[in-house]
This record gives sequence, C-alpha cells and structure tokens, in this order.
Amino acid sequence: MQSLKVISFFVLTFCGCSLTAQSPWLLNFEKPATNPILQADSTAVFNDPIDKTVVQWQKADVFNPGAIVRNDTVFLLFRAEDDPTAILGGRTSRIGLAYSTDGIHFTKYDDPVLYPDNDDFAIWDQPGGVEDPRVVELADGTYLMLYTSWNAKTARLSAAVSQDLRSWEKKGPVFQKAHQGRFLDIWSKSGSVVTELVDGRLIAKKIMDKYWMYWGELFMNVASSEDGVNWEPLLDDEGELLHVLEPTLEDFDSHLVEPGPPALYTDNGILVLYNGKNLSGEGAGTMVAENTYCGGQVLFSGENPAKFLKRLSEPFICPSLPHETSGQYQAGTTFVEGLVYYKNKWFLYYGTADSMVGVAIAESQKE
Repeated sequence: MQSLKVISFFVLTFCGCSLTAQSPWLLNFEKPATNPILQADSTAVFNDPIDKTVVQWQKADVFNPGAIVRNDTVFLLFRAEDDPTAILGGRTSRIGLAYSTDGIHFTKYDDPVLYPDNDDFAIWDQPGGVEDPRVVELADGTYLMLYTSWNAKTARLSAAVSQDLRSWEKKGPVFQKAHQGRFLDIWSKSGSVVTELVDGRLIAKKIMDKYWMYWGELFMNVASSEDGVNWEPLLDDEGELLHVLEPTLEDFDSHLVEPGPPALYTDNGILVLYNGKNLSGEGAGTMVAENTYCGGQVLFSGENPAKFLKRLSEPFICPSLPHETSGQYQAGTTFVEGLVYYKNKWFLYYGTADSMVGVAIAESQKE
C-alpha cells in the first residue's frame, strides 16, 4: 500500500506505536493513498423539518468525524455543511452516518442522523446546527455522542444517546445542571471521554465511580459525570475552570489545545490526543506554518485525571497532502476526532481543512 509516513521524525526517539511501558505515545501513523476517504456530495438531499424544503445537506463540506466499532464494522459520524456560498461558521451543520468493513472505504446513509429540528433544543441548535461529534460506548451498550450545538452566538457542548447509532435522543447541553447552571452559557466544545480498550472496543471507563471527559478549545478542562449526560467541570482554588493543559508559546500549539478523539486509559496513564493550533505573529511557533492545526498528545494520571504528567514535544500528525491545505481552512488542518482499534490496527479519522475526511493508520505492535 502506497502511503505517506507522518511521524518519521519520531522514529529514532520513540519505537513502536503500541502503548507500552517504554513509550506512552500512540505513534507511527501513516496516511494511505486512498485519502481523502469522505467528501462533499451535492446529490445528497434531505427534507429539512424547519423550513419544509429539500436541502443539499452535504453540498459544501464533509469533515470532523467521530468513530466507533459496532458488529465488526467501523461507523463514522461526520459533520456535513449545506451552503458552499456561506462564510466559515455561517453554514448549517448536520451529522451523518457512514459504515465500512475495512476502515477505509465508507458507505454513507442517505439522511443525517442528528440535525436541527423544531424541538426543545432549537434554542441551542438553530441556525448553525450540530457539529463535530465524538462518540463512545458505555458499559451497558448505550452509545453517547458529544457534539457542539451552534446557534450562531455561543457554542455549547451537548449530548445525545442511541442504541443503534441511527436513532438519537438529544439530551441538551451537558453543563445545564452543574454549579447551578453557571457554565451553561459559556463557550464549550470538544468532549473527549476517557475510554479503555476492552475486547477490541473502546468502552467508556469509570474512575472513582465516575466518567471523565477532557473538553475545551483555547485550553483543556476536565469534567466528571455519573451518567455521561450531565457533567460537572472541575474548578481551581479561585472557583474558575481548572486549566489542565494550556497552549505552549512559540510551539505548534501556541494558540489553542482542543481535545480530539476519546481519551485512552492505559498502564502509563490517560492519553489524550488533541488538536493544537499555531498562533499567527507574536508567540507563534516555527515548527509548522502559522494558524496550522496539528495533532498533539498529552498524558494525565490514571488515578487523578486532572494531574498532568507530560506532553509530547512535537506534533504526531500535521497537514501534508494537498486537500489538507485547501478548502475552507487553507492554513492547513488535520483535526483529529475519531479513533478506533480495528483488525489489530489503530485507525485515526480527522477533518482536513474543514472540508473532507482523512484517515491515518498505525500498526499495533505487541511485546
């Protein structure tokens, strides 16, 4: 298989791509020549329940997917935007579903599985829609999707649950009840729930009888939950949101550190793959171009999810292909959001320049 190695500069320092005692990092991902694996489709139509018209719901862009394995099949929950003439952030997003039996070639379902509707959640979902899904399986087999509700004013991290990945029940913003609703109206995105690899599937793991989630955009916070739907952010000694990871000036993640796929509970600690954006101008790093999004990794304590252990000093994936530096976001994006363990390999799914979906694959090496 022709491929492009995206982590070659780490090979001398970190051997292997499994999560071993020698290396806590997930490395040596390669981009197969089949990239991109999902693209916009102007032929896909949907009867919009709000304005009662037929919309080309995938016409503009398809990107930023969550991923999960069910019945020996990989499913992607992808973000699709409808209007290519609207500016960045001004389109309506819906979440579609696709499946694959090899992790690379996907078939899309005709209709979106989550979208703005005339429902109790319209105040948060309209007009911008629902964005950037992450999905995990709970211990009882329920699927939990964390996504961004965008009303064109404030982004809110929201939850939905499903038994089959096709029919979803919205639960609303995840911080509605925490701290007397204090954080309901803050800008919140990108929920990375801690999972553990069990029988080949990533299952949400409870630590101290609670689920844990890394979330945020400019900085990374951690929150806990008893049910996966209602979450309570951790606060610092001053009663403000606890920053468990912040940008590093003059580095690839100098602007923001946004959580990516579900986090991995390992023998070395909790591994979080995140999206680091470089600043433009003062404080920007020189390792990658200004405003570029690359993938980073950080390790937290398995006993205390808020305890920082160490951070990988260089990005493990960056834009390198033409479609990753074109489209809506031409500064370059490999926005990591979906991760599965499938057929003894790690499949990492990511958005490219806010326009398409890519995949990178790492062989699993066991001692």
